[in-house]
Amino acid sequence: MAKVELKQPVIEEISANIKDAQSVVLVDYRGLTVEQDTRLRRQLREAGITYKVYKNTMMNFAFKGTDFEALTPYLEGPSAVAISNEDATAPARVLCNFAKEANKLEIKGGVVEGIAYDAKGIGEIAKIPSREELLSKLLGSLQSPITNMARVLNQLAEKGGAAAAAAAAESSAEEAPAAEEAAETPAE
Repeated sequence: MAKVELKQPVIEEISANIKDAQSVVLVDYRGLTVEQDTRLRRQLREAGITYKVYKNTMMNFAFKGTDFEALTPYLEGPSAVAISNEDATAPARVLCNFAKEANKLEIKGGVVEGIAYDAKGIGEIAKIPSREELLSKLLGSLQSPITNMARVLNQLAEKGGAAAAAAAAESSAEEAPAAEEAAETPAE
């Protein structure tokens, strides 16, 4: 078998992984201990991120003609790729958080939703909350005025309900003598 035929399945695997990817982040993993690498892989897997080490030439061939071609300048030295098909900010967030405790992990760059970023840009993207967090904040913002209005209406109903009961008691007390007078008066 020729070398090209051996490389083709790897290139196809990378192409399949990045086909529907919302984000791809490249890192230099040199210097990580086995224990650190295992923890990193576990965190990425839990976040639904594909993380794999490929040869730079293989990634270069797979990236050609895609949005991820902008990553070509970062394909120097050992490279691992983190790919997310669901949450565009997840790879940046997980990798940047992990890099804080394992300073050997170096973020090279990435592409998030079709836009290329350097390591500093990926660091900024990592600060964006996850989709679930943003949705829960939005839901909380939408519910807050409704909840406050419900509280106010409830308080008004309680106060109004007591006032209405008192007013009803007063009016029924005033109506009672009038009803008695009407009952005593003979009908003509």
